[in-house]
Order: sequence, then structure tokens, then C-alpha cells
Amino acid sequence: MPRPSDDHRAVSLDDPRLGDLGAPVEVRRHPKARRLTLRVSRTRRAVIVTLPKQCDIGEAGSFVHRHIDWVRERLGTLPEPVPFSHRQMMPLRGTPHRIIFIQPQRGKGVVHIHKPARGYKEIRVAVEGDNGPPRLRSWLFKQARKDLDARVMFHAQRLGLRPKKLAIRDQTSRWGSCSSTGALSFSWRLVMAPPFVLDYVAAHEVAHLREMNHGLRFWALVDGAVPRMDDAKTWLQIYGMDLHRYGVSE
Repeated sequence: MPRPSDDHRAVSLDDPRLGDLGAPVEVRRHPKARRLTLRVSRTRRAVIVTLPKQCDIGEAGSFVHRHIDWVRERLGTLPEPVPFSHRQMMPLRGTPHRIIFIQPQRGKGVVHIHKPARGYKEIRVAVEGDNGPPRLRSWLFKQARKDLDARVMFHAQRLGLRPKKLAIRDQTSRWGSCSSTGALSFSWRLVMAPPFVLDYVAAHEVAHLREMNHGLRFWALVDGAVPRMDDAKTWLQIYGMDLHRYGVSE
């Protein structure tokens, strides 16, 4: 995917009239835009204004202010964010886990899974100061890479294909992507979903290495690789957005 030009990059809007929204307001210029448009990103919990190239940035604040009731209504429908904090619940590979911040322990890793005699499994994170959330996030990235490496390798070998690169990101617009050069990219948040969902996304992007489209032959490849393709697609449609709640700052 090409890198966006400067005109497409978001600029944070500092307008005192919008200070009580509880969400950042970002302004993006687009050379083909003919009028101002407004949307609320459910994944990033941000208000996004798109401006025609000739518009002054000050018009963005006035535009949002004129539609402030609509913006508040949309923000009010968003699910509450779930920060990585002590005793907070989060899913891991489709199973509820409780986050526990602990003091470093000899012989234990920075992050490890603990199964109490009763109750939920725990993701125990050894913390020093306030570094618990970033340590947990880093660990989850590594777990996502491990799982996706394994499933991408499995599906690629099955089809006699070889991806050029595999990257784990915090992308909000899609769960996975395949570039024309054969590089695959995935959202780390897939590690929170049930394994059959992660497996479907891995197979989907590997299939693009052979069919860079969504035609009949492409879907035949995916369907032959994952028996629960329809279940996985349905799960992402119903529950996928919820995964973007986790890991935000308090």
C-alpha cells in the first residue's frame, strides 16, 4: 500500500469549543474532496474531519461545532474502552483472562500465564513502575506473531507459496493485508480472537499470494483451507470491533 501524501495526513485540531467531547478531533485534507465531511472512527475513537484542499483549517472546528449533537450521539454509541490495568479482564485466544500486575519474580518471565485453582486464567505481568501496560502490549504482539507465523507457514506450504515478509501492526481498517510484493501484514489484536478466526485471516491473506482479488478462485482457496470460514467471517462481523476496545490508555 503506498504511503499517504502530506495532504492525507491527519492534523490534531485544538479548538476550545470541542474540549468536552472526550475524543480527539483530527483534520485531513483531500485534494479530491469537494466539501467538508465528518465521521467518527469506531476503532480509533476519534472524530475525523475531511477538508477540501482550499479550505482553511479553522473551518473544521466550526463545522464540527455545528454538528456537535450528531458527534456526541455517535460517540455515545461507542463501547467503553478497556485499558490494560490491574485485575482488568481481556480475551486471549478467545478465552477470558484477568490481567494481574505483580512484582518481578525469580525464575518467571516478564509475562506468563497462571491458572488459579479457581476462577479465570491470569496474564501475570512483572512490572516496574508504570511499565505494565507497554510490557503486556509487547508480549501480545509477540504472541500474535508466533500464532500467525505458524498458520501462515502452514497455509503457504499447503499451496506451495512463500510470503516475502510478515509484519504485525495495530492497523484499524483491516485485519490483514497482502501487498503486490508478497508482504503480509496482520493486526496484533487477532491474538485475542478464537484461534479459528486468526486461522481464517491467515489463510485469507496467504490465498492472496496466488489470487490478488476476491473472485471465485480466491474464495475456493480459502474455503479449502479453513473448514470454518463462514463462522470466522461471522465472528469478525459481530465481535471484531470489540477487540479495538482493549489496550487504550486510561
